[in-house]
Amino acid sequence: MDSASRASRSAAPGGCREHGGAAPGGGVPGGGEHGAPELKASSAQGTEGSGAPARVRLDDVGMTPFLKRVTLFSSGGPFLEGYVLGIIGVALTRMTPDLGINDHWSGMIGVAALVGLFIGASVGGWVTDLIGRRKMFVIDVVTIVVLSVLCMFITSPVQLFILRFLIGITIGADYPIATSMITEFTPRRYRSISMGVIAAMWYVGANAAYLAGFFLLDVPGGWRWMLGSSVIPCLIILVGRWSIPESPRWLLAKGRVEEAEAVVLQVYGEGISMDDEVTATKTRFSKIFRGTYLRRVLFVGIIWLCQAIPMFAIYTYGPRIIGAFGLGEGRASLIGELVIGTLFMLGTIPAMFLAESMGRRPLILGCFAVMAAALAVLGFLPNAALGTVVVCFGIYALFSGGPGNLEWLYPNELFPTDIRASAMGVAMAISRIGTVVSIYVLPSFMNDHGTGPTMLAGAAITLLGFVVSVFWAPETKGRSLAETGSPDFTGR
Repeated sequence: MDSASRASRSAAPGGCREHGGAAPGGGVPGGGEHGAPELKASSAQGTEGSGAPARVRLDDVGMTPFLKRVTLFSSGGPFLEGYVLGIIGVALTRMTPDLGINDHWSGMIGVAALVGLFIGASVGGWVTDLIGRRKMFVIDVVTIVVLSVLCMFITSPVQLFILRFLIGITIGADYPIATSMITEFTPRRYRSISMGVIAAMWYVGANAAYLAGFFLLDVPGGWRWMLGSSVIPCLIILVGRWSIPESPRWLLAKGRVEEAEAVVLQVYGEGISMDDEVTATKTRFSKIFRGTYLRRVLFVGIIWLCQAIPMFAIYTYGPRIIGAFGLGEGRASLIGELVIGTLFMLGTIPAMFLAESMGRRPLILGCFAVMAAALAVLGFLPNAALGTVVVCFGIYALFSGGPGNLEWLYPNELFPTDIRASAMGVAMAISRIGTVVSIYVLPSFMNDHGTGPTMLAGAAITLLGFVVSVFWAPETKGRSLAETGSPDFTGR
């Protein structure tokens, strides 16, 4: 926005007014109720010697306990997805004889939540941009609680398919809500770390599911408790989200300036400037499918697809795949799955910081290349020694942290506030289309062709992610949301 536009907004009634001067050294006098953030004087709006009090841009504030809480509890959606997708892989090994599940229904149940995720993300993103982030932030978690309880009382595969489909819709709707909340509250220098937490929480949820499955595996009727166990994390997430306010950037984009100022004052304290933030804009879903934004949403959707297909296959049918490599069955395979899941989670940690130090583009290129190589080795050597199998799975899991983090970060940086959640939802929906197909096909593909060709197919998909990134991956490191979300931003 040019200086004339900013001046007119500041002077207009209800415009972005100043709440008070910054303390010497860039501190905030008084601070908000959630703790005063560290402020950077270099971002001050006042000119030196002008006598005007210095203000700090919203994108340059420091981290506070409140912002950490937003990141933690907004990550509940990915945690729940990892949990419900992980727990079904364990529960299927025990419920099959009780419910008479054949290969067809095994595949249908495996993809039910993912089909729901596709629909929930597609619709939820648009609704979130239209009516706000806050309203569904709590309702969707309550819905998952109810559906999880109902899963404990199923008597047929059809009932389980329907309930998991509905759970998928709810979790899918939560993704654009939660990621937009994190992006719009978090200052730019912490954005890659916050999105890394989201990626890590998916694996934390999956690992928690395998731990629950480990202890309930041999309990009579334990699979029912597995399906209902997601109620516990849901209640924790619900409590943590209850008092988080609406996104000030979304309020500003809707022209609700005074409400945005009130949230900023409550969260960050006085002395925060929103003069360079978005102006009131009408949400147009079609904007995503035109020009630069169409290319961006395709880029994010494809890299997400190429990272998610092999990973979801490993998690949904993990015990079966690990057993095929001779790593044990039953509880032994769950331990192997837990180890791999831990490596997936650990891989997100260095990626959080490497995205800021080396940049987004080199990170995604290097990781995709190594991941493809690891799966190719498993494909060409399906009867390799135990050590080789473990090392290759471990390398794939560790390096998946790069694309795993960036598939959350890129869509939230490359689109403006008025379509951010919609774009996130569309990108996620693209990824889930292929994932649903792959997971439904995986059981019969492994039966017909064996583990080696299955791993080679995963390597080819991962290599596609590398090729797409070579041509389309931008560099957004150190840039503001206003800059990276502009249609003129090239990232080169």
